[in-house]
Amino acid sequence: MFVQKLLIPFGKIYGRVIDARNVLYDRGIFRVFDLGARTISVGNLTTGGTGKTPLVALIAEILSAEGEIVCILTRGYGRKNAGERVLVSDGKTVLVDANIGGDEPVELARKLIGRAIVLADKDRVEAAGWAKEQFGVTAFILDDGFQHRRVKRDLDIVCIDATNPYGNGCILPAGTLRESFKSLSRADAIVITRSDLVEDANSIEQRLRKRNGDAPIFHAETIIKRFVRLERFFESNSALQDQTPPKLFVFTAIGNPDNFLRTLEKADVSHAGQKRFRDHFAYDVAAVAEISQAAKAAGADSLITTAKDAVKLREAKFELPCYVAVAETAVDNLTEFERLITSS
Repeated sequence: MFVQKLLIPFGKIYGRVIDARNVLYDRGIFRVFDLGARTISVGNLTTGGTGKTPLVALIAEILSAEGEIVCILTRGYGRKNAGERVLVSDGKTVLVDANIGGDEPVELARKLIGRAIVLADKDRVEAAGWAKEQFGVTAFILDDGFQHRRVKRDLDIVCIDATNPYGNGCILPAGTLRESFKSLSRADAIVITRSDLVEDANSIEQRLRKRNGDAPIFHAETIIKRFVRLERFFESNSALQDQTPPKLFVFTAIGNPDNFLRTLEKADVSHAGQKRFRDHFAYDVAAVAEISQAAKAAGADSLITTAKDAVKLREAKFELPCYVAVAETAVDNLTEFERLITSS
């Protein structure tokens, strides 16, 4: 708390800089680039995991089903050589591993084979032009795009995590807000994610309405669809369900591990212990050994992790069986949500 108090003045300065930048975009002083195709942005107001990645996948599936040639544009946080453009997937094959492409882009690429191209590049304007030329893209999805205002978008979706909707009320570096909540006014739609993990998501919606009275608000939840053995996760038949043993040890390197635990509990999966690593952590031999030792000490007979983690574990050799919880997003009023996506 003491350190946070010291950082609050810096957060206020940063917030003013972001506000000034937004004004310059709003007034047309800073240029906004049209990508020449339908463009949907999915982003956050806070740092950390908000359940955004499964929502991006759902939107890609909706657009693909409408016959669009879909390309997801992402920065690919945590990847090696972050300044380079990397084609993670050409829509048919996952072309790189998580070390090169980033864990979330590779996770999306695997999930969306046959439905979306995935391209990692910090310059999403240049990347979009290249993707259009190479693949004839007709629809772009900006992954984590709310603050990326250089790109003109047809639909701006903001994800609000119901379990921590307002962050800690402070802007970076003092808190978890990327910009002030008044920025929510420029959202075209709001999705309250993990709404099933709180008692009253409607009260959150009422507070959000004070910042944006026009945007449609949807509620979403993350559902574990199946459990897959790690070695089968990379196979084409990974859609099959594997039976998990009772004494599981959880390990993660994600933005919000508490919510993963709560989602497991909702799926009637209990755990004997857990090990957490920082978000986007790159697993190595030492980490794999550490996980195995901690699991044995906890009396677990197997391991469980997320799909985001699993894409970084293709070469991992665990002493215990390891399972992957494969999750999807379910949106309430899905017909209306699909209509919003396809009519943007």
